[in-house]
Amino acid sequence: MAAKSDGAAVSVEDDNTPRSLSEPGNLAARPRCTAANGKPYTLLDCCWVLCALLVFFSDGATDLWLAADYYLRGDYWWFGLTLVFVVVPSAVVQVLSFRWFVYDYTELSGGDRAAGSSDSGTGAAAAGGAVKAGDNTLGTKDSEKRGGCAAAENAVNATPVYPSSTPPATAGRVESPQRCCTVCMWVFQTVLHVLQLGQVWRYVHALYLGAQSRWHSNSPHHFHWRLMFENADITMLRLLEAFLKSAPQLVLQLSIMIHGNTVLPLQGLSASASLVSLAWMIASYQKVLRDSRDDKLPMSYKAMIAQMLWHFFTIGARTVAFALFASVFQLYFGIFIVSHWCVMTFWIIQGETDFCMSKWEEIIYNMVVGIIYIFCWFNVKEGPTRFRMTVYYSVTLAENVALTAAWYTYRGPHTSDSYALVVVCLVACSFALGTFFMLVYYCWLHPDGPVLGSQWGGCVDEGMVGAGGVAGVIDACLTPSQGSQTDMVITSPPRTLPRTKDTGEPVPGERDKDKERDRDSCLPVFQVRPSPSSSPALLHRTSSSSRAQEGPVIRIDLPRKRYPAWDAHFIDRRLRKTILLLETTSAVSPRIQYRSSMMGSKEVLEYETTV
Repeated sequence: MAAKSDGAAVSVEDDNTPRSLSEPGNLAARPRCTAANGKPYTLLDCCWVLCALLVFFSDGATDLWLAADYYLRGDYWWFGLTLVFVVVPSAVVQVLSFRWFVYDYTELSGGDRAAGSSDSGTGAAAAGGAVKAGDNTLGTKDSEKRGGCAAAENAVNATPVYPSSTPPATAGRVESPQRCCTVCMWVFQTVLHVLQLGQVWRYVHALYLGAQSRWHSNSPHHFHWRLMFENADITMLRLLEAFLKSAPQLVLQLSIMIHGNTVLPLQGLSASASLVSLAWMIASYQKVLRDSRDDKLPMSYKAMIAQMLWHFFTIGARTVAFALFASVFQLYFGIFIVSHWCVMTFWIIQGETDFCMSKWEEIIYNMVVGIIYIFCWFNVKEGPTRFRMTVYYSVTLAENVALTAAWYTYRGPHTSDSYALVVVCLVACSFALGTFFMLVYYCWLHPDGPVLGSQWGGCVDEGMVGAGGVAGVIDACLTPSQGSQTDMVITSPPRTLPRTKDTGEPVPGERDKDKERDRDSCLPVFQVRPSPSSSPALLHRTSSSSRAQEGPVIRIDLPRKRYPAWDAHFIDRRLRKTILLLETTSAVSPRIQYRSSMMGSKEVLEYETTV
């Protein structure tokens, strides 16, 4: 079968044998990496989701409780601001979550079926595409507009869709119960999102999928991609909500406490819950992002705790400095926030990120990340992060010092010197602790190992290695996650044949000299350098996935997005539907393979014809 998304051909085929680099007929679509079925769902994963639910409820409940307390005290101004920072961000996230649900759950079969009836009996598939009963070809809804679909060999079994206007009698019997279930699901999801509980349902659904994969240990693949997609949606929504709701709420409550020179228990509880929510979601986002990519090692829970403490203390110092300055200079604080956001957004756009599927979505994403950069560091570009992190934290430290010094100089007369000194020490110690845990994470707990030099990320699908040498085919697709593009782990062979004279006759002895020169000077085809990413854990992870290479393979004719971007099949929801349909109808979970971005089609063609 074959499919397309955004103009890129997506072929689906059964692939039980690894392919070599020089395989004929695979010129421009050499697969980069293979998605494994993932590690089994563990009790720690379940506990982490339950703790995430606890953080979500504690953050929202304490904010609403505090807003009610302000109302009862007669502080209507603080009540209004607190309630606005709860309701508005939550409504924005619920609208986005419901939009995703509508796109994922709606069967786009009405229009596609009508169009398919006049085009070789094409019907709409549940994955938002079309299944041709004649040739088992799957295509997304834009396939016909963008040039059609390419047929692939050994197509997987697909659920047939009847193109005729009069389906079989058996389909008519089950149509009514299915319609009733569809209506109930729509009503249920609508009520959930109106009650601002869309994320809660997604957490519960993730727990259900994890439990199902745990109970059905013989066939956990039927839940792999659904669980991965659900976790990705949860982390994206919660990260957006954290920086739209928890971060402003934290600054607001700290400013109220400093302005009033008193700390109510509910204020401290609300501020603490908001801070924990921010740190928690950043760590969860990084873990889910790494788990979604087979070219990166997964993040351990110890590393997540270290990263959470890193962001907890750095964001704490940042927000206290904001609150101190805002308690004295309200107008200048707003100007400062807007200026910082503009500078950070321009810096991000200048870095040419590659997260979204369109240019305008990328700009909106960069603007959202600019809000995150007001409070903490967030990696958005593949490559060496050491210099960019140093620049960011140097700017952050200078701003924290300036904001705190301005408050200390122009504070009100009701603030004593001893109290002011304690607050200044709190800001300094919190930032120092955050920096300490950042160093702990990168020096001891980073998934790729201690960061002492250039980091390399990738995935290696290797065959069996016998005592006499390599007995199988090695598909090496390591890509540098940090470092220049000149230090390629895999280098191309010579693309030119030995030179001859103008007469066409080789000079005596020239061929032998050329052979020796090529043997001594040319780089090897595969060259794996010792690096943290080529650790036994990564080799074990990828080699175990290569041993389980069975079933359908979805080949996407797009270069794979580099880390820390999400893969295209996580962003493009039409590709998701294709994957979920194949996961439901096939015996094993489908694998994803992207076109190599390290060699263009012309370069691969020269390799094929000269070696």
